[in-house]
Amino acid sequence: MDRYEAIIIGGGPAGLTAALYASRAGLKSLLIERALFGGQIVNASLVENYPGFPDGISGVELGSLMYQQAIKYGPKVITAEVTNITEGQHYNISTTEGSFEAASLIIATGSQFRKLGVPGEEKLTGHGVSYCATCDGFFFRDQDVAVIGGGDTALTDALELSRHAKKVYVIHRRDQLRAGQLHQQRAFAKSKLEFIWNTVVEEIIGEKTLNELSLRNVKTGELSTLAVTGVFIGAGLTPNSQSFADIVKLDDAGYIITDETMSTSSPGIFAAGDIRRNSPRQVACAVGDGTTATLSALKYLEGKS
Repeated sequence: MDRYEAIIIGGGPAGLTAALYASRAGLKSLLIERALFGGQIVNASLVENYPGFPDGISGVELGSLMYQQAIKYGPKVITAEVTNITEGQHYNISTTEGSFEAASLIIATGSQFRKLGVPGEEKLTGHGVSYCATCDGFFFRDQDVAVIGGGDTALTDALELSRHAKKVYVIHRRDQLRAGQLHQQRAFAKSKLEFIWNTVVEEIIGEKTLNELSLRNVKTGELSTLAVTGVFIGAGLTPNSQSFADIVKLDDAGYIITDETMSTSSPGIFAAGDIRRNSPRQVACAVGDGTTATLSALKYLEGKS
C-alpha cells in the first residue's frame, strides 16, 4: 500500500490550494478527485469577487489555472471515488483506484446540488431538468424556463439564463429573496425575469421532455401549472460528507465540525472549504481554508516526528 505524508480528498479551490502548499512544503502528497477539478466554480460563467482579477474570470478558467499551479510541484493526482476510511497506525483510504495510507488527511470534498425530491425530477434530469445554468442555458435559447430558489445560486442561474431564454420565471417559496443585494439588484433590473412568490413545485411534468410544472401557493394552497421547457434547480447545496461520518464529527446538516485551525475531531484529519461547518462558501475563503489546513497538517506531522 502506497504511503503518503498528506492525502487531500477533493479537487476544488480548497483541495487544490492544500495540494499546492503540501507539495511546495516537500510533503509526499496525493490529491484525489472523483469528478472535475475546480469544484463548483467551474459552473460560474464569471467570478467577479476573487482577488487579482478586476475584470472577473470564468469559473472554468480559474479552476484550470488553480489546477495547473497545484500540480506544478509534483503531487500525485488520481481520479477516484473514496469508498472507505479506517484508522490504524495511519489512516487507510480505500478508493475505486486502490488503497492508500496517509499520515495526515485533508478533506475538501465540498458540496453538491440539492434536489427538490418531487415527482418527475429524476426522470427528466437531462431532458429539461438541470442544476447548472452555465452548462445548459444555451440549449434553451428563446424558450421559457424556470429557476427554483431565492438565494445566490438561484439568482446567478436566472441572470445567466436571461442571456439565452425568452422568459425566466423565478419560483420562490417565500415572499422575499435570500440572495445578496447585488444579485437582487441585477435580477430585479432584468425585464426577462418574472418572480412567482410563496410558491413551490409539486411535480415536474413531461413524457420524454419537460412540458410544465405543477405549482402550489404555500399561503393559499391554490394549484396551478406553468408551461416551460426547462427548469433549473437552484435550491442550494448539500455537503459531500457521507464517506466521513464514522471518522469525524458532523453537525446536524452534515458539515464537518472544525476549529479555527481546520482541525476535526480526529487527530491528523483536517477539513477545508464548503465541507466544513460555517464555511462562507466563497472561493477566497476556500483558498484560505486550504492554506490553513495544510499548515496545520505540517505542524501535526512535525509533532509526530
